[in-house]
Amino acid sequence: MDFINEIILKELKEDSRISMSELGRRVHLSAPAVRERIRQLEEQNVIKRYTLDINKKALGYPIDAIVEATIKNNRYADFKEHLKVYTNIDFCYRISGESCFLLKGYFQSFPDVEQFIDALQPYAHTKTNFIFSDICEDV
Repeated sequence: MDFINEIILKELKEDSRISMSELGRRVHLSAPAVRERIRQLEEQNVIKRYTLDINKKALGYPIDAIVEATIKNNRYADFKEHLKVYTNIDFCYRISGESCFLLKGYFQSFPDVEQFIDALQPYAHTKTNFIFSDICEDV
């Protein structure tokens, strides 16, 4: 990966809707040259997809929580199947360490968080952490 591709990825991560001409201006290449580099990055699976960053607070979900889950009685499959019903989960990673899974959810209220945690109890012991701010976003 060369320096120009690194800059292209940084710019696309910041704004994936940037025009090819503007991106080319920022990396000192023509728009067709930038488009070709992006096509190659897509073919190499360096760029897997383009996504949307949704402001969940604006949609009425002011509470973000990170939940650590430690599976009970080897109920991994049941836990994963149970999580599929929730549309408010940003990610769920299988991890090493004391916990088995780490997930992030967004909620409308603290009773909603409590209900979610209660629903996980047949499958896992949980530890919940509430997110106050994102220092990387504030920079």
